[in-house]
Amino acid sequence: MFGSSKPVVFDPYGSRRSRRRVPRWLVLLLGGVAMGAGGVIYVQERHLPPRLSAQASTELRTAFERADAERQQLKQELTATGQKLQAALAERQAMADELAASRQTAERLRGDVGSLVALLPPDPRGGAVQVRAARFAMEGRNLVYDVVLSRERAGGKALSGVMQLVVAGATAKGPETALPLKPVAISVGSHESVRGGVALPEGFNPRQTTVKVLDRPDGKLLGMRVLLVN
Repeated sequence: MFGSSKPVVFDPYGSRRSRRRVPRWLVLLLGGVAMGAGGVIYVQERHLPPRLSAQASTELRTAFERADAERQQLKQELTATGQKLQAALAERQAMADELAASRQTAERLRGDVGSLVALLPPDPRGGAVQVRAARFAMEGRNLVYDVVLSRERAGGKALSGVMQLVVAGATAKGPETALPLKPVAISVGSHESVRGGVALPEGFNPRQTTVKVLDRPDGKLLGMRVLLVN
């Protein structure tokens, strides 16, 4: 019973040291993190675009800010241009409305003038174009005239021709003479009013004016009337 014995080793930290071994799950987790970080680095280096340096990043940001400023400026210019376009369209519409109103007024006045012309006495000589009325007056050395012409059968197309005035009168140094004036181009629809003025020679005293309507200068006579100068 007391013949054999084994020595007993006293190790108060042995069991504690065995309990402090690194857990397997922690080793796996750290290994996975390391592999993930390596994979990220590998992908960045091999497959993704190269990372920018600090200087390149600064230049890129500056370029972006410049482009953004230009975009803002273009946006403002576009807004201003749009406002100008709207104003121009509004002005154009106003002008179109004004033109339409002016045309209506002109048509109404033309109708009124036609009614007044119809009340004038007929041309005693008749003709394709009648001289319905005329007024001649001297203003200084200028002979001012206002002649009303009409057509019995006007149709839809205006008649083109010329009006030739021949002024008869006396000069201070000579006998009475006839002075033909420069022909005036006319276009007569149902009626037409021809107004104007022409300078007469110094010392010429007009007495009467012959109104001739021709199809062209020195052409066929379409109408004629003699009227006094007031």
